[in-house]
Amino acid sequence: MTFSQLGLIDPIMKALETEGYQTPTPIQAQAIPSILQGRDILGCAQTGTGKTAAFSIPMLQILNASRSQAGQRKHIRSLILTPTRELAIQIEESLSAYGKNLPLTHTVIFGGVPQKPQVNSLRNGIDILVATPGRLLDLQQQGFVKLDKLEFFVLDEADRMLDMGFIHDVKRILKLIPEKRQTLFFSATMPEEIKKLSAYMLQNPHRVEVTPVSSTAETIAQEIYFVEKADKKDLLLHVLKRKHIKSALVFTRTKHGANKVVKDLLKSGISAEAIHGNKTQNARQKALSNFKAGTTRVLVATDIAARGIDIDQLSQVINYEIPNVPETYVHRIGRTGRAGADGAAMSFCDSEETAFLRDIQRLIKIEIPVNKEHEWNKSAEFSSLMIGMKKASPPPMNKRPSQPSNANKNRNRKPYGRDNRRPRPAMA
Repeated sequence: MTFSQLGLIDPIMKALETEGYQTPTPIQAQAIPSILQGRDILGCAQTGTGKTAAFSIPMLQILNASRSQAGQRKHIRSLILTPTRELAIQIEESLSAYGKNLPLTHTVIFGGVPQKPQVNSLRNGIDILVATPGRLLDLQQQGFVKLDKLEFFVLDEADRMLDMGFIHDVKRILKLIPEKRQTLFFSATMPEEIKKLSAYMLQNPHRVEVTPVSSTAETIAQEIYFVEKADKKDLLLHVLKRKHIKSALVFTRTKHGANKVVKDLLKSGISAEAIHGNKTQNARQKALSNFKAGTTRVLVATDIAARGIDIDQLSQVINYEIPNVPETYVHRIGRTGRAGADGAAMSFCDSEETAFLRDIQRLIKIEIPVNKEHEWNKSAEFSSLMIGMKKASPPPMNKRPSQPSNANKNRNRKPYGRDNRRPRPAMA
């Protein structure tokens, strides 16, 4: 299938050709026709599957078709709600690319920066607003945002909204928008609270599910280094000396850990910057821009800061620390190998992280290959640990076993089930 078979108008087709788009991804092929028919969408898709284009392209086409009838309306017609500033910025950039030949206006608002430029954009009148929950509610309470004439509502990364504590804000926003609207709901995972929220928001939705969250992209080459914690810094420096690694996104669990890794890399002459919640918005945007431009070779990030980062031709993801929630591993390595491109992901696993690795391999249902190029483990016992789908040998009685993973709490999550199409329930 090609984009030309999806019934898209010429201005959008020309924009897609300029961007080099020829073949839609599975989620685009499934979602675009249904959205153009006016249906609500419930999409379960992990990052990197092309969902931004899946909802942006048909939304632009519908808004453009109704614009001539509406005249020069000044009210907001579409709201795209995202959990992070970086994702909001990237969605707005996508709207600029796909809608470059259309007379539609859009802007993005988020916290951490002065509100005056954002308010000025809103006063000029826009068709599409991309926003994070906090700044949206703030400006709405000040009277700068009115959502009573909304035609489209897109909730992106709903599970991350839950993780970041934004669900109550989302429910407040739902009270501000018309009941009669077209709603597009996307989430990589479907915990129970997200299922309830989707049931409340959507009317007879078309379900779109591609690449289950428990799987990882086939184009991503994964590997594990077993390494003692004290040796991770040396291993990272060794890995980055490989000439074929042009750029690397390195993940840590904490902000302090990200800063420390950057400090070590800079001391060794490797250009690196950190991106996390303690950085100002301007600093985060600058670091991301430098990384995309190739000025900075290594970007070190925490999970929340990195969610939504979309970087073309990213060659390597490095898990400096193994995440304690297995789904987070899938999201992390999904930064590379996007849109069918090849990618690589390596993880540094120390003796305290073996339980986390077991949980990850149970989730993705594969045994990640172990890289034995160099012996980075001072402990022969630790070096011999093979943590695959089969059960690992128990530790000796005189050794304290690894602490259980917090990720075990996720094992009882119900799978993403089928919609029973019941009437919209009351929202809690």
